[in-house]
Amino acid sequence: MTLNRIKQAALTQFAVNGYEGASLAHIANEVGIKKQSIYTHFSGKDELFLEVFKDSFGKELQFVNQYFGSKQQDPFKEVLHNFLLQYLDRYEQDSNTNFFLRTVFFAPLHLKSEVVEQGNSFIDQLEEMLIPLFNAANLENNMRLSVDEDTAAIAFIAVLDGLFMEMLFGNAERTMRRLNASWSVYWSGIQQGSEGT
Repeated sequence: MTLNRIKQAALTQFAVNGYEGASLAHIANEVGIKKQSIYTHFSGKDELFLEVFKDSFGKELQFVNQYFGSKQQDPFKEVLHNFLLQYLDRYEQDSNTNFFLRTVFFAPLHLKSEVVEQGNSFIDQLEEMLIPLFNAANLENNMRLSVDEDTAAIAFIAVLDGLFMEMLFGNAERTMRRLNASWSVYWSGIQQGSEGT
């Protein structure tokens, strides 16, 4: 129980203050334990950070799986567009998503290789989920792709990457403006005849 409370407090501290700004003393204080008690579970700040990041990675993958799994009957254009909008909401409201994205883009230098490996794994798994969805939508005549499914999935991830950057560096109005423009160009660009159904 204490372990989970430590990880939850650490998630909040890391999401708000980053690796450098979070302290084990503040985390311990938030949990109501002494700082030394953290060492019962973790060898130090690095191990705690990586453990929280690993959990965060798992929760983001779980969200992606649940999202696409629950939307199989919805129009594909709506599914993809709403996925982008969901990430906007999640970044603003979910400390897990906030921490995950900030860590992937601003990893502590000495932990960068571990973080980049997990971040790339997230993108690779998302791509693996998207390709069959594009294939199914194409076969069911919900859409007619002007590119192959792999290209459509990779380009969608590029739109998502752009959204992540805007969420991290821009404001809400700027982010929505850029999302609307990039979505419009993306959706028109992958359609045969550019009908944008």
